[in-house]
Amino acid sequence: MSSQLLMIEDDARLASMVKEYLGQSGFVVSHAGDGLGGLMRLQELAPDLVILDLMLPDIDGLEVCRRIRSLPGEAALVPVLMLTAKGDPMDRIIGLELGADDYLPKPFEPRELLARVRAILRRRVEGAKPTTKVIRFGSLEIDRDARSVTVGGAPSELTSYQFDLLVALAERAGRVLSRDQIMEAVRGRELEAFDRSIDVHMGRIRAAIEQDAKNPKRILTVRGVGYVFAKQQD
Repeated sequence: MSSQLLMIEDDARLASMVKEYLGQSGFVVSHAGDGLGGLMRLQELAPDLVILDLMLPDIDGLEVCRRIRSLPGEAALVPVLMLTAKGDPMDRIIGLELGADDYLPKPFEPRELLARVRAILRRRVEGAKPTTKVIRFGSLEIDRDARSVTVGGAPSELTSYQFDLLVALAERAGRVLSRDQIMEAVRGRELEAFDRSIDVHMGRIRAAIEQDAKNPKRILTVRGVGYVFAKQQD
């Protein structure tokens, strides 16, 4: 699935603009207009990231952040990007000390917000990567160190770039990724945002790892969105 974001912001016009802009990059954005409502939505949605305004009509963003970090279980670990219109750097310092992952002063450029959201989510994924160097899905084995792929013990031939694409998908198995998100995960490659060559590479990866590339079971196309690496094993 696409990354789920929760924006806690009392400016409905700003929230609508952010929802539309980030939606164009594959994010699903929900909105709450005050702190208490935002805390309720957080527990309902279990979002991947919270965009939190500092100035709210009921409790301020600092208190919301403190309460988030006091929640039980995984809910307390959700990344928080704090928005502030205040010029006092102390608010930002306190926010970071309370557990905010980053802050962005208002007014801001939507592109910078997008970049910061992507950076936070990327750090979260990298921090959650398993220590094992071999990814296994049934008969499929992907060895990161050896940069090799085998299916049922037989080697599969992939280019270096195709290997990186496969690893990016396999590490996020079960999660639908847009082409932009896949290319963001494979950093250091110069590709245009809508480079359709990625579809060609996906076809070649399928030919290498699928029993029937025309009816894939591992790398599935999600029409209008991108691709997902299926979690099921064979």
